[in-house]
Amino acid sequence: MTIKTVLSILNVEHFDEDLKAAAAFCEIYGAHLSALVISMGSAGAIGEYNAMSTVWLDERQREIEELAEAADRVKDILAREDLSCDVDHVYTEFAWADQDIAERALYADVVLIGRQAADDEDLRKRIFDGALFQTPTPILINRGPRAISSAAKSILVAWDSSNEASRAARQSLELLKQADVVYITLIDPVASMRANGEEPGADIAAYLARHGVKVQVDRLASGGRRADEVLRQHAVDVAANLIVMGAFSHPRWQQTLFGGVTRSMIEEARIPIFMAH
Repeated sequence: MTIKTVLSILNVEHFDEDLKAAAAFCEIYGAHLSALVISMGSAGAIGEYNAMSTVWLDERQREIEELAEAADRVKDILAREDLSCDVDHVYTEFAWADQDIAERALYADVVLIGRQAADDEDLRKRIFDGALFQTPTPILINRGPRAISSAAKSILVAWDSSNEASRAARQSLELLKQADVVYITLIDPVASMRANGEEPGADIAAYLARHGVKVQVDRLASGGRRADEVLRQHAVDVAANLIVMGAFSHPRWQQTLFGGVTRSMIEEARIPIFMAH
């Protein structure tokens, strides 16, 4: 995948850091930046005779005005950058925010989520529900203290022979080819003709190598630890600048019973993560 259009989702109240990081990322890859400032309002309560609360209406108008002011600030900041860009803003409700985001994510190569947007749990959830699970567009989330200011030199690819992992590897090819080394990481792999093959990791390593990616296959034993813990520790051990992985959307009861690797990685990893579904 060639990165030519980047969608950056910005929190209406806190976005300066995320906007700066998105602009730097687009400068590296010569990409167009589409900045989307989002404000999520609550649904109004209906009183007697279907009357809307005047307090809620006033609050809604105030939020809409603040959103417009924030969008103007974003435009002013980007006007000082030598960058191809556009700025949009949307006032929506929590229940519909994922659809608003999905509509715009369809026309981007990757969706960026910076630390400020990711720290807003409600916004983060709607971005994932909309961009990642309703469109084919991958997400690049960075909850760490450092912006992605240069091409990652060491990348960890979490591999389990799933469609999601394969899609993540394919969509991140441009990033992988620029790395000095890519660690294909398998946890407790089992040789199987229907999944990992007789030599787990060898097939995906050969595929990436044909694209010019410098690969190393690491097969790790979990030792009873959770997969997300093993991945995060190995990323530290190999000094990874980026983790590439497939994202899984499980029903809530499965998340409760088995835990969610995707959710844990999102919430706890401080290394940038490239995710595809």
